[in-house]
Amino acid sequence: MTDLHALLADLPAPVDDGACAHLRGQRLPAVPLPGTDGQFHDLSAWPRRTVLYVYPKTGRPDGVMPDDWDQIPGARGCTPQSCAFRDHHAELQAAGARVFGLSVQSTAYQQEAAARLHLPFPLLSDADQQWSGALGLPTFQAGGETLLRRTTLIVRGGVVEHVFYPVFPPDRNAADVLAWLAAHP
Repeated sequence: MTDLHALLADLPAPVDDGACAHLRGQRLPAVPLPGTDGQFHDLSAWPRRTVLYVYPKTGRPDGVMPDDWDQIPGARGCTPQSCAFRDHHAELQAAGARVFGLSVQSTAYQQEAAARLHLPFPLLSDADQQWSGALGLPTFQAGGETLLRRTTLIVRGGVVEHVFYPVFPPDRNAADVLAWLAAHP
């Protein structure tokens, strides 16, 4: 069984391929997304800061990940990233930001992870990729699925203010976001 909380020492680092260069200053699509909290969230309508970490796919302790998952740059690390945002959640809120995670898994799939990891914020499902497609988020193929590349957006008033891409290592992303928020109150 794979330890989903551990990052391997030899994970390949993703490179900045420019796939997110268009995002800064973009208005988010007005597409309500279902959350693991049972609510729909229109991120374009929230006036204050939002931290949205976009991740490929959360593994399950009893599940199997796509072949060669650990060799795909930026693929592995969804659980450590989510746990880091969980552990820094109070600090992120104190910095004036609300937090969401987003993937293309169904809400039912995400609810298992949100409960198992004790996440104090909702995970959002973009299973039909309408939201991410409208924004032009980068994707990759693995195991016959189209998955989102790991990206973190800082949004204010429905507009992308800052982009973290590529995100590596994923378990440091929440601390990097906190440092950016402290430098840009």
